[in-house]
Amino acid sequence: MIIVTGGAGFIGSNIVKTLNEQGRTDIIVVDDLSDGKQFYNISDCDIADYLDKDDFLQRVQLDDGLLDDVEVIFHEGACSSTTEWNGKFMMENNYEYSKTLLHACLEKGIAFLYASSASVYGGSDVFKEERRFEKPLNVYGYSKWQFDQYVRQLQLSYPNNAFPSQVVGFRYFNVYGPREQHKGSMSSVAFHFNNQLKDNGICKLFGGSGGYGDGEQRRDFVFVGDVVKVNLWFWQNPTQSGIFNLGTGNCQSFNDVADAVIKWHGEKGLQGSKSYTPFPEHLKGAYQSFTEADISALRAAGYTDAFANVEQGVFAYLDWLNA
Repeated sequence: MIIVTGGAGFIGSNIVKTLNEQGRTDIIVVDDLSDGKQFYNISDCDIADYLDKDDFLQRVQLDDGLLDDVEVIFHEGACSSTTEWNGKFMMENNYEYSKTLLHACLEKGIAFLYASSASVYGGSDVFKEERRFEKPLNVYGYSKWQFDQYVRQLQLSYPNNAFPSQVVGFRYFNVYGPREQHKGSMSSVAFHFNNQLKDNGICKLFGGSGGYGDGEQRRDFVFVGDVVKVNLWFWQNPTQSGIFNLGTGNCQSFNDVADAVIKWHGEKGLQGSKSYTPFPEHLKGAYQSFTEADISALRAAGYTDAFANVEQGVFAYLDWLNA
């Protein structure tokens, strides 16, 4: 049996769909469907059961046998809003919940693969899995970083500083792709550019800031299909544990994303262009103009597959989104 928390969310539902394509349907999806629209993400997936996130946590704490036949937990469930400032809620939902699942997995020998975030780097300009580069800027980033720290400290308490079963954290960079539409304003720029171009023919970008030209702020944009591949590769390589950046290792500009969206639609006969709005004053000093994953640790662990660049990923995404 496989458990995917946040399984009706963006990355989680892509993991479920890919597992289905590999012939696995013995999957329990755990989520919070208070926003009922999220069910769309798994309506084309085959699963064994669905559990509400609170009911699941209670059953794990009671140790009622739910986890007895589980091979792996892909823990993608979290409040992922970077604009949520309720720290008590964020720490209960993201930090304490994750600790409970981690300990349950270690007790039962279940592989535990969890979502961390590149937001742990916050104000840093170096994106490498080392404490000195980690400076979260919001409470979401802090909740993810503090769990990474907990994992690091807990690992030191085991013989030879090694967990008895697999524990892997993935610091996701700017993930985009299918099944993110429920995220609204938190959806990727590729999603928003696609809608803007279809609505009025114009992709709207920020003007220059922080020494970067119009639309030239840069991010490590990583296609969700690649994120799923990395998750499943680690599960199939259980001797590999640790905390890993999950980006492409190559940053690209917001202009690159808009250009890819415009090119895709242009090939379908819909012409588009770009426009730039002055960079918002309230974001100055609180906006990352550059992110790029150092993926040397990921490569050293043995993952060798290439990552899609922006044009490849955006084209695959828009093929799905506009089908």
